[in-house]
Amino acid sequence: MKLRNLKLILSIVIIFVSFILAIYLYPQMPFMMVTHWGIDNQPNGYSTKNFALFFMPILSIFLLGLFLFLPKIDPYKNNFKQFSQYYDSFILLMLSFLFYIYVLSLFWNLNYRFNMIQLLSPALAAMYFYAGVLTSKAKRNWFVGIRTPWTMSNETVWQRTHQIGSKLFKFTGVIALLSIFWPQFSIFLILIPVLISSIFVFVYSYWEYRKIIFKKI
Repeated sequence: MKLRNLKLILSIVIIFVSFILAIYLYPQMPFMMVTHWGIDNQPNGYSTKNFALFFMPILSIFLLGLFLFLPKIDPYKNNFKQFSQYYDSFILLMLSFLFYIYVLSLFWNLNYRFNMIQLLSPALAAMYFYAGVLTSKAKRNWFVGIRTPWTMSNETVWQRTHQIGSKLFKFTGVIALLSIFWPQFSIFLILIPVLISSIFVFVYSYWEYRKIIFKKI
């Protein structure tokens, strides 16, 4: 069995299990379920159980279909083939991430209590870190990677921006992991580094593009 087919099967299994959980736990869930928590770890958002139980499995189906469809319509579709194994891993990781969040919400609504942000931290850290891995492997395309007007206009700018962006996103993953130990600072450890990194690579791509253009003049 090809590795890509295995990842696809695992993705489908995750979605299938989420539906099974929704159906099995339906009678046990309150009519209004907690679906959102504040930075103080207190619930601040609710939805009916019909929505709360089935939204995530349905969203996962939509995302799986979308992720499989996007490479087919990308003008740089041949570039996707050069990093397809990493892209397929990203799909599996994303669906696993959503499933993890889904399971945590189910446990909470079954009256188990824990620090939601603290348990989310390792999953977010893994997503950030793998974003760095995928960024280092991504070839120029319209859907994956650091897509600015300047990276899409010049292959060298794409490569240089993704080299530094990969390191930054991996670093944000490591920083986000620290929220396990200091959940009270999670807003700073999870959000601020990735925000700064995103702004930096945007500006950096413009700066690299200007350097190349001025060399040609």
